[in-house]
Amino acid sequence: MPIPPEVTGEEIDPDVRQELMSLPKGLADDVARNLVMVAQLIDEDPEKAYGYSRVALRLASRVAAVREAAGFAAYATQKYAEALAEFRAARRMTGSVELWPVMADCERGLGRPERALAMAGEPEVQKLDRAGQVEMRLVAAGARRDMGQLDAAIVTLQSPELASNANHPWTARLRYAYADALLAAGRENEAREWFAKALEADKDGSTDASDRLAELDGVEFVDAFDDEDEDNSEESGASADLDDSADEGTDEDEDDEDVDKD
Repeated sequence: MPIPPEVTGEEIDPDVRQELMSLPKGLADDVARNLVMVAQLIDEDPEKAYGYSRVALRLASRVAAVREAAGFAAYATQKYAEALAEFRAARRMTGSVELWPVMADCERGLGRPERALAMAGEPEVQKLDRAGQVEMRLVAAGARRDMGQLDAAIVTLQSPELASNANHPWTARLRYAYADALLAAGRENEAREWFAKALEADKDGSTDASDRLAELDGVEFVDAFDDEDEDNSEESGASADLDDSADEGTDEDEDDEDVDKD
């Protein structure tokens, strides 16, 4: 796959660059450039990111960072079985538990929420940092909802992190998930309160909390293009009416001429 010439591979995370030093320099540069493309495209064009990840994987399948990148690219394109296999491979290579929550979420994606829930109770969770534990809580709550256990999902999300007034990278998503679960349970007033709290913490727009709040408040957004289309339709209709009137006038004039001739 073509890579823009301005992408040199130097943009890669230093830790990943360190891993790639086990490869010959030319190969390491090629892998690094493909990994940069994965990182740049995974949000806006996950299919393209996936393509670059496959190239990197073909070039350096024994590098843990490559397996991890391939896993996230597959995950972004909902290829959950493939993602899970890559995450497991990366974990075997590094011994790290940081991928545990996303591995559990892959189990959810494969329609196996009970496995995700079982993973939430494994000793690996205790080895996660605080962000990882919050992520695992979100996955576990999602698994509860998948299984129709809505009240249990709400309880799962109730935690010191949810109650904290501090703003962390996970705060908006945690509050949003709690609000969404409350709304699904019919607790609309509480849901509105937590969507508002999620919006307050969502500095980078990672959730659609503002839209959810607007829906609860009965606000409808009208697309400006739709308005223009309606205006154009009305103008077209008016023009057509004028044309019809003109045609009718012509017909009447012709009838008058016929009468005069008689």
